[in-house]
Amino acid sequence: MTPHHDDDEHVHTARIVRPYALTAGRTRASIDLPVEAIIEQQPRATEREWSEHDQVGQIVSACAGRTSVAEISAAVHLPLGVVRVLLGDLVEQGYLKVAATTLTDTSSTDVRQDLIERTLRGLRAI
Repeated sequence: MTPHHDDDEHVHTARIVRPYALTAGRTRASIDLPVEAIIEQQPRATEREWSEHDQVGQIVSACAGRTSVAEISAAVHLPLGVVRVLLGDLVEQGYLKVAATTLTDTSSTDVRQDLIERTLRGLRAI
């Protein structure tokens, strides 16, 4: 009697990529990226064709508007640490830039409230 193999289950399992494989085992980003850091695309990012099935392409797409690191993580359904590493790579490659990371003493109340709301939305979505 031959063992029963469910080919569909095997194919589905084979497509799962562990998060650490996406970062080649790295756990820290090359640049400091707090959860509230605002990321945006550089013009160079739109010149390249990104696959919609590729996690890096999904991250770049999630950065089409000014988006926090926490929101990006939630949008692409990847752990925050993995997203930070990949974002760091994309910033170094010139596809993305860090638009803002922290508030200053001169930040308006509206800017502060907007940052807090976006960060909370991103954290809730994780």
